[in-house]
Amino acid sequence: MYAFDEVLDIVNSSINEIKYTHNPITLFEPITYILSLGGKRVRPALALMSYNLYREDVRRVIPVALAIEVFHNFTLLHDDLMDRADIRRGKPTVHIKWNDNTAVLSGDAMLIEAYKEIAKVDPAYLSPVIKLFSETATEICCGQQLDMEFEKRMDVTIPEYIEMIRLKTAVLLACSLKEGAIMADASEADADNLYEFGINIGLGFQLKDDLLDVYGNSENFGKKIGGDILCNKKTYLLISALENDSVKRDLISWIDRESFQESEKIEAVTAIYNKLGLRQKSENLIQDYYLKAIACLDKVNIEQERKSELYKLAENLTSRIS
Repeated sequence: MYAFDEVLDIVNSSINEIKYTHNPITLFEPITYILSLGGKRVRPALALMSYNLYREDVRRVIPVALAIEVFHNFTLLHDDLMDRADIRRGKPTVHIKWNDNTAVLSGDAMLIEAYKEIAKVDPAYLSPVIKLFSETATEICCGQQLDMEFEKRMDVTIPEYIEMIRLKTAVLLACSLKEGAIMADASEADADNLYEFGINIGLGFQLKDDLLDVYGNSENFGKKIGGDILCNKKTYLLISALENDSVKRDLISWIDRESFQESEKIEAVTAIYNKLGLRQKSENLIQDYYLKAIACLDKVNIEQERKSELYKLAENLTSRIS
C-alpha cells in the first residue's frame, strides 16, 4: 500500500514528463507555466489512492490522474481570468503574466490536452471513465456559472451556495476517487461510497478555502488574503452575514462602495464576521462534512488498514492552514 507522499511522487514525476512541442509554442508556454506552479495535486493523487485500495500497479491510472490535473489547472486558469485574480500559488496568474486572450486560448488548449491524456486509458475502461470525466467537466462549468450569477445577487442562500461549491469543487475530487475505483474493478457500492467520500471532503475543502481567504496567512495560502472580501464573493461567511439583520445594512454599504481603501474594507468586513462568530460556525460546518466523509469511507468494503492514508488525507484537507 502506497503512502500519500509516495503517490504524490509518482504524480509529480509524471506531470514533469509532460512536454508540449506543438507550434506555436507560445500557445503552450502558459500551460507549462501553470503546471510548473505545483499545488497540492490532491485530485490526481486520489485517483491512484482509490485504485491502490484494490490493486498495486497504480501507474495504470496515470492517464486519468494527468487528465484530471491538466483539467483542474485549466479551470483555475479561466477562473483567475474571470475573477481578475492577480496571484495563483504565489505567482502571477496567466492573464497577468501574458494577457486575457492568451489565458482564454491556452485554457482551451489545456482542456483538449486533458482529453488527450484520458484517451490513453486502457480501452476496457475508457467508456465509463470518459463518461464520468465528461459529466464532471460539465458540472464544474455549471458550478462556475452559478458562482458568477451569485455575484449579481444579494439573496443567495446557504443551500444554494453549498450546491454551487459541490459542482465547482467537490465533484472533481469525487470523480478522481471513482475513476480509480472503476479501473480497479471495485464494486458499484464501493465506487459510489468513494464518490460520496470525495463530495463531502470537497465541500469541507472549499469551505476551508473560503475561511483561509479571510483568516489565513498569505505566505502559506499562496493568494492575497481578503481577496474574496474585496470582490464581494458570495462565500459561506458573506452569505451568513447578509442573513443577519443587525449587520446587513453596514455590510451592504461596503459591498456597494466603489471607492475604498482595500485594507480598510478587509478589516471592516472581517470585524463583522468576528462579531457574528462566523469563523467558528464555518469550522463547525467543515467538521460536519469531514465526519460525513469518514462515514462514507467506513462503508467501503476494504480492511481499515488499507484505507488509513485516505483517512489521514481527509483530516489534513479539512484542518489545513494553506
